[in-house]
Amino acid sequence: LKRDVAGDASESALLKCIELSCGSVRAMRDRNKKVAEIPFNSTNKYQLSVHETEDPNDNRYLLVMKGAPERILDRCSTIVIQGKEQPMDEELKEAFQSAYMELGGLGERVLGFCHLLLPEDQYPKGFAFDTDDVNFQTDNLCFVGLMSMIDPPRAAVPDAVGKCRSAGIKVIMVTGDHPITAKAIAKGVGIISEGNE
Repeated sequence: LKRDVAGDASESALLKCIELSCGSVRAMRDRNKKVAEIPFNSTNKYQLSVHETEDPNDNRYLLVMKGAPERILDRCSTIVIQGKEQPMDEELKEAFQSAYMELGGLGERVLGFCHLLLPEDQYPKGFAFDTDDVNFQTDNLCFVGLMSMIDPPRAAVPDAVGKCRSAGIKVIMVTGDHPITAKAIAKGVGIISEGNE
């Protein structure tokens, strides 16, 4: 992908994946105008945007959300499986948890995704979405999936950790990642060893 990308490594990876699998993101954005956005922050751990859709026969707004998988799942009451929306039950939540733990345990950064077509009777065309004092639905959403990305540590990190240890310096890792992901990364760079927490 030969283009400048604004955003962090996760945003860049997402953009590259979508461009390679679905085509031009710019064209997709042009066809589905964004009308509201709540940017990601470390408190909410999600990013949300509301869009007009390209379907001329459907005036509903599309709400899309991405973020920390557990935060996304908490806002969902349904899930898409093989193209069909169905109620989220305990068995599906356990399957989600298992997939999340497996991917996080590999040291991969995992994001969750959900969406909702907002009811036209409550959110008619021209609705004034307020993202400061949220005046639209942000729960009972539909979970659409997980995406994991490899965000490898810089090559020099294991050596730097080793040098710190040999100098008697205790190395501490501070991260916003899920604990299982953080543990896998810490093992990978030598901050903790097998059997240590």
